Formats: sequence, C-alpha cells, structure tokens
Amino acid sequence: MPQAELTTRIKVLATAGVMLALLLAALDQTIVGTALPRIVAELNGLDRYSWLITGYLVASTVVVPIAGKLGDLFGRKPFLIAGMVGFVAASALCGIAQDMTQLIVFRIIQGLFGGMLFASAFTVLGDIYTPAERARIQGLFGAVFGLSSIIGPIVGGFLTDNLGWRWVFYVNLPVGLLGVLVVAAFLPFVRTRASWRDIDFIGSAALAAGLIPVLVALSVAKDQGWTSFQVLGLLGFGLAMLVAFFIIEQRVKEPIVPFALFKNRAFAVSMVVGFFAALGMFGMIIFVPLELQGVLGASVTNSGLLLTPMMLGLIVASILSGQLIPRIKHYHYLGTVGVALMMIGIYLLAQTTTSTAQMSITIDIVLVGLGLGVTMPLYINAVQSALPMRYLGVGTSQIQFWRNVGGTVSSAILGSILAQRLPGAIASEIAKLHLPGTFLSALGNSAGNPNELLDPARIAARKAALPLQLAPLYDQAMHAVRTALALTLHDLFLIAVVLSAIALIASLFMPDVPLRSRQPQRQADAGEIPAAAVG
Repeated sequence: MPQAELTTRIKVLATAGVMLALLLAALDQTIVGTALPRIVAELNGLDRYSWLITGYLVASTVVVPIAGKLGDLFGRKPFLIAGMVGFVAASALCGIAQDMTQLIVFRIIQGLFGGMLFASAFTVLGDIYTPAERARIQGLFGAVFGLSSIIGPIVGGFLTDNLGWRWVFYVNLPVGLLGVLVVAAFLPFVRTRASWRDIDFIGSAALAAGLIPVLVALSVAKDQGWTSFQVLGLLGFGLAMLVAFFIIEQRVKEPIVPFALFKNRAFAVSMVVGFFAALGMFGMIIFVPLELQGVLGASVTNSGLLLTPMMLGLIVASILSGQLIPRIKHYHYLGTVGVALMMIGIYLLAQTTTSTAQMSITIDIVLVGLGLGVTMPLYINAVQSALPMRYLGVGTSQIQFWRNVGGTVSSAILGSILAQRLPGAIASEIAKLHLPGTFLSALGNSAGNPNELLDPARIAARKAALPLQLAPLYDQAMHAVRTALALTLHDLFLIAVVLSAIALIASLFMPDVPLRSRQPQRQADAGEIPAAAVG
C-alpha cells in the first residue's frame, strides 16, 4: 500500500505496534542486565557472566543483516511478527532454565528472534512514512530505548528482589503478545516480486559460519588463553569463512551485504562510529550494575533506580536531536559531541571506589545517556538519506549489525579481562589484611569469592554462621573484595574510553549529507548511490 493511501489512524496504530516490538527487545536487555548479578550468584556462574550477554549478541548479530536483506525482498511485517512470537517463546524458556547452560542456550534462541526485531523496527518507518516525516519519528524511536531503560531496571530490580529473577523473563509475555496483535492488525504488508530464488542462502551460511567462530573465540579466550589451539583455530576458521563470504557477495544478484555501499563515505563513517562507540557503550552498560551492586553494595532495585537519570538524559537528547538534525546545516558534528559526552561519563565512572557516593555515579551515567541520545537517531537518518530506497533495509540493519558486533566484542574482551584480573586483585587485597589462619579456615572456599558480593542473603548467612568474634574480620574481607572489584572495573572503563576515542575521531569525517526531507523525491528513489556522499 503506498504511503499516500495510509490514513493517519493506520499510521499511528502501525507505529504503536512497531514501537511495542522495539520495546520488547530493548526492555528485555535492560531488565535482564540488572538481574544478571543475582542470576549468576544463584546459579554459581560468575565465570560465565559475559556468556549471557555474548550468546544473545552473537545470535542477534548473525541474524540482523540477513533479516534486513530479507525484509527488503519480502517486506518487514512477516519478520516483525515471527520475531515477536519467537522472542516470547524463548523468554518463557529462559524463565524455566535450571542451570547456567540451559539459560545460555535459551538466551541464544532469544537473540535469534531479537535480531529479527532490531533489523526490522527502524527500517519499517520507510514503508509507512514519507521522507519528510521520518526524521521526527526516528527520534521518538530512539526514545523507546531510553524509556525501556528507565522501566527495565526498575521493573527488573523489583521483580528480582520480590518475586525472583525468573520473572524478568516472564514479563516479556504480555508485551510481546500485545505487540503481535497490533502489528498483525494494522501494519501494512508491502508486497514485492521477490521469490525464494533471490535469497542468498550460500552467503547467509558463510556469514554465520564466519561470525560465530570468531565471536565464540573471543568469549572462550578468557578460559582457554588467547594463544590456545582452540581460540586460534576458531579465529582462523572464522576469518577464512568471512573472506569466503566477501568473495561470494561479489557474485550474487542480491547480496546480504552489498560491499559497494562502503564506498559511500556517510555509510562507512556511520559503521565505524557505530562499532567503536558500541565497544565503549556496552562496556558501561554491562559493568555498571556490577559496580553498583558489587562495589557500592546497592540492592538490585536501587541499582536500577540509579540508572534511571541516565535514560532520562537519553530520551531528552534523542528527541531533541531528532528535531535539530533537519534544522542544522552541519548536523554531523552532533555525533562528535555525543561521543565526547559518552567518553567523559565513562572516564568518570572509572574513578569509582568503595567510598564513592551513589549520586556521583548517577551524574556520570547521565553524561553517557546524553551522548547516546544524540548519536542514536543521527546516523540512522544520515544513512537512510545517503542510500537509495532499495537499500533501506540493508543500510539500516547494517548500523545495528556493527553496533551488535562492537557490543559482542566488547563484552567478550572486557569480560575476559575481568575474569583474568579479578582473582589476582582479590588475592592481593586479601593478603594486605594479614588475616589470621583460623579465620581463613572458618571461611573455607568462600574466602575472597566475588559471588559473595552479589547476593545480600548469602553475605548475611555467611556472616551469621561465623563465631561472633570473627564477624569484624569478615567485614574487612568483604571490603577487600569490593576494593579489588573496583580496581578491576577501573581498568575496564579506561579501556572502554580508549576504544570510544576511535569513534570520536571517525565522527569528524562524516560528510554533510542532505537529509531526504531536503531532497527531491526523485533523487531519494534513484538507483545509484548519491555521488555527493561518496568519499
């Protein structure tokens, strides 16, 4: 159905349905992220903490470019509905998981369907809105991430503290079912002439065969060692398959990733910024709850509340930047300002100690939220305006793809560094106390165990089980473990700052691509990549 034939009512209801789909995927990440410390404490899985994030992101990353291309060929509606149905089913499975292995497997299944949702949600705006309307709506969609991040930590913390962590997955069911009903009823189905013969099956298989080993290798490196045969073997095989994928894509009619798009400077810069900004951003998102709960001793609920101001900043900045982008000639500098704010916030988070006030951390993450809110709608609008309409799904999904890759690499590498450095840091801080042997013997295997930090009930039970005269020593030991965690997180946040600096430099090379709202429709629908956007 052409855009001009859609009534305002249909557009509003269809947009509401797509927002529910986006909210479903975004809400899950924030709810689960807040509950992760308690989950790994109950399932004794701190050594696989990053796998719950990495497994989801690996699956989502592989699916995003494939779903983006298939959406261009067959329309976005089927993939939105399939994504929501599958996501809800996987959430139910996560809720009944009995151990870390099961939970990781079910999170991977969630990631597959989450990739469908992320690939289609932002792109579908091109099917129902004219170019002049799209820029304003993109800012609102960016605000959905902020809204989910406000609601998510609060709901996740409340459910974890009062009903148990399994409810952070069950809460997805009503949101997903409502989204399915609204999308099925009101989102128009854009018919195409594509057939199954246009699907790049070989390229899709090669992409999956390349990405999965590489990302898994990064995840297991902390256990196997970076120079182990397993890690090097996976990396070698994965890179070889990615080279094969590149060759295959040059020869097919409808490639999953048209590499010619990278000749477009606006597209290439947006991908670089998205990748390296995600390296720093995910380092903050993954480890701030660990810092709040493990270093400062905040409850799961309070740690969620402390993240709320950051997301208020993200919402405000996303909406404002969506309004400013069409009105500012050199709008690409907004991206530079956004990345700089994010870097400052992460750097300040690196200075956290056991005596840091919780309000200080709140101010730091507000800066990160402002930075993220500025950049989210900017690069999507720029890419959609720099590329022909026939690449709308591919171009938009590539932004999410490179963000996912950056997030996966970040969680794998930083999680590996955490696992490698934390035990040594704990041993060093405990040794400084010169605790008596009788106390260490009474404490047993829990001496210096970081899992103790993440479960207040376990701390209280362990302390109550000790002789009364040893209780002060237990408090000293716990403080030493908190200090060791703070020192380790300090290094991780500084690494995230350095990685984000690459995004800052890349953002300076973004060209001033005229937004589609300023372009004639004839140029917007042209089959060629606009020459002005090619570097």
